[in-house]
Amino acid sequence: MLLFFSGLHAEGIYICSLPNGSREYRNTGDMKGCKKLNVEAVSVIPSGSGTSDRSKNNAVPDGSFARVDNMLQKRRDQDRLQILLDEVKREESRLIELKQEYQNGEPERLGSERNYAKYLERVAQLKEDIQRSEKNIEALKREISTLK
Repeated sequence: MLLFFSGLHAEGIYICSLPNGSREYRNTGDMKGCKKLNVEAVSVIPSGSGTSDRSKNNAVPDGSFARVDNMLQKRRDQDRLQILLDEVKREESRLIELKQEYQNGEPERLGSERNYAKYLERVAQLKEDIQRSEKNIEALKREISTLK
């Protein structure tokens, strides 16, 4: 839980243990089970009237955004494309390995799978991994298509 203290007095901040076992932060130690926290400074953040005030304060006037050189942006795009292509290659090789292990839903049983339920769990996990890998490849290819 994050608490903001406003109007703290010179007394400080206390952490109080309640009878039900939970803790409470207070600006007075007037009840049993309170211990004073040793803190050097506390930031007081006044509550705002809403996000609209903050967005107005954080608004950047038109034209003041930093511009990126076209050549620099092209290099960044090329780097991004290469990273995505590398990720596709890794994911495709992983998919090939998963499919080889899966063997169309009938992988070899491992020595540790004397219990048939464990074998079925591994088969189901392999199937999920294959589906996830295929979805990852599709998503990466969609991302690549937006760069070309």
